[in-house]
Amino acid sequence: CLSSLPQQSVPPAEVIVVDNASTGSQTREVALAAGAIYVREDRPGLDIARNRGAKRASSEIIAYTDDDVLLHPQWLEQLITAFDRPSIGAVTGLVLPAEIATEAQRYFETFWSFGQGYRPQFFRAADFAASKHDVFPAWKIGAGASMAFRREVFDRAGLFDERLDVGQAGCSGDSEYWYRLLANGYDCLYQPTSVAFHFHRRTMDGLAKQIYFYMRGHSAALLVQHERTGVKANLKQAFKWKPLWYLGRVRRRLLGRRIPEDRFLWHEIAGYASGILFYLRTKRG
Repeated sequence: CLSSLPQQSVPPAEVIVVDNASTGSQTREVALAAGAIYVREDRPGLDIARNRGAKRASSEIIAYTDDDVLLHPQWLEQLITAFDRPSIGAVTGLVLPAEIATEAQRYFETFWSFGQGYRPQFFRAADFAASKHDVFPAWKIGAGASMAFRREVFDRAGLFDERLDVGQAGCSGDSEYWYRLLANGYDCLYQPTSVAFHFHRRTMDGLAKQIYFYMRGHSAALLVQHERTGVKANLKQAFKWKPLWYLGRVRRRLLGRRIPEDRFLWHEIAGYASGILFYLRTKRG
């Protein structure tokens, strides 16, 4: 990931590597060798690391990517130039697979892809406000492996919720934050001309675990969204509509109608239930 940053058409003003509770000295050595600013964060959790990075950053636009990603040379340029109106608080980019070499990688890209298409999509705060009787699909805005924010949004909407994403609930720290920005009056933009390449998990065991934590984070995020915004549609989705949707899939499977999308059905259900319990255990005081 670090090796693709010097090739950017617009060089980043600073590169910050947040070492999130790793063991050994390799991360520090690699970061310093690449000329990056090294920050150690001993509390495990992706959103904890994201917040640490935001506090350390000094630029007006703060861009995020992950260590398992390679960046197209125009990735950063296309992200930052998309902030072309003051109402835009967040911009995400297109995330493509860096390789499709195994069955697990093919399955993920077919049914769980990070990509949201090849046309820009504008998500308006006004549309969010007008559809509070439904759960706004913030997960369609993009992927946390490629996203950028105006610095001011962290002052107005707060930082990432540290109960979510990898190392905690398991996922959805990014989508919950986009949801919160919309609730706070900011627009979000998906800009597919900003391209990054993600290395998907190569084994089925690894993919099964990933899907479990995806759904764990998803259900926890629904409850966090209700907690932070008061939008009751999140509760209905978490406790009524999503369970009914899973019940229909289980019924179909018990009747012998198996489809490829249901390969990890039990991992999804177990993760979803685990996310509800996780939220209840870690609910803010």
